[in-house]
Amino acid sequence: MNELNHLLLRRAVESALAEDVGPGDLTTISTVSPQQRGRGIFVAKQPGILCGIPAMTEVFKTLDRDLDVSPIRRDGERLEPGDALAEVKGRARSILTGERLALNFLQRLSGIATLTAKMAAAVGGTGARIVDTRKTTPGLRFLEKYAVRTGGGHNHRFSLADAVLIKDNHIVAAGGIGEAVKKAREIIPHTMTVEVEAETEEQVREALDAGADIIMLDNMNPETMRRMVVLIAGRALVEASGNISEGTVRAAAESGVDVVSIGALTHSAPALDISLDLEILE
Repeated sequence: MNELNHLLLRRAVESALAEDVGPGDLTTISTVSPQQRGRGIFVAKQPGILCGIPAMTEVFKTLDRDLDVSPIRRDGERLEPGDALAEVKGRARSILTGERLALNFLQRLSGIATLTAKMAAAVGGTGARIVDTRKTTPGLRFLEKYAVRTGGGHNHRFSLADAVLIKDNHIVAAGGIGEAVKKAREIIPHTMTVEVEAETEEQVREALDAGADIIMLDNMNPETMRRMVVLIAGRALVEASGNISEGTVRAAAESGVDVVSIGALTHSAPALDISLDLEILE
């Protein structure tokens, strides 16, 4: 299931409109008659995976409830250059005021979905799962993680409250992996998992001895990851992470890990080129 929290969506769009429009769209107010009506068509300019139709729709409906927004394609569909994505009809002023923000959502989210789809395709047949991280745009995490799911990926933690993930600085502060895991177990419910980031074989062994549920192999090469998978031998879920790209993701997955987490899905995905073509109707 890949659904959006519509309460969060409404709040995000209202905040984005307040930022973008401010006291008013001076250019549109000064150049477009209030009586003019228009028809806008969103068009793909390059191939990719569509994502962001609900956000685009919310932008226009928040601006002007009388606008008629009609999706032509659905999130998750593959696009080719020239494909029409959606139509919006009504007051030309409202269409123009919402144009940039609607495109920002569509381009950003489609870019994330497209990169995720490439990564997921690259590991096909390995059994490894592509997941995101918390390296997201502040305030838009729910949308960007939705885009990852739309592209065929999966989500890691949404927030710090979802699970325990003990990283290098936590290990230093706690006095070691064993102590960090012990302290975490003392306060979390039995239903919650504990993950430990390991940079060396010694740390992997310490995480196993401490009873970690998940071990993240951080910035290891494929051969080292393969040895760690053999060492762990199913006693914990194994996650590969750290500067993984389209060129290296297959090798990481073939090492036998269960999960490959990639921050670039959300922090470095290039926007998909999409435009809005406007026709004045009257």
